[in-house]
Amino acid sequence: MQLNNRPFLVWLIWLGLIEGTSTLVLFLVAMPLKYGYDMPMAVSIVGPIHGVLFLGLVAMFWIGRSEIPISTKLMWLGMVGAVVPLMPFFVDVKLYELLKQDSGSGT
Repeated sequence: MQLNNRPFLVWLIWLGLIEGTSTLVLFLVAMPLKYGYDMPMAVSIVGPIHGVLFLGLVAMFWIGRSEIPISTKLMWLGMVGAVVPLMPFFVDVKLYELLKQDSGSGT
């Protein structure tokens, strides 16, 4: 498959890594601080950041359907995967394989 927009794919991979990491920070750091140590400020900070990253990732998958292009299946996997913890990392593997496949084509 010929990629039309490699930089967009690279940004999509990076945003997936960042959004996945923000999910882990929210669940493994901020929420335990809120409920275990009565420090709700952590969720007040990390929550909105994660929310913006989540919306950005979903929007980039939607746009990436036509910009990169990626398959409809991969688009939906990425959008639904953004909701499931750790799933963005697995979707990024698929995206990285797509990037490597295009790199190996010699164009």
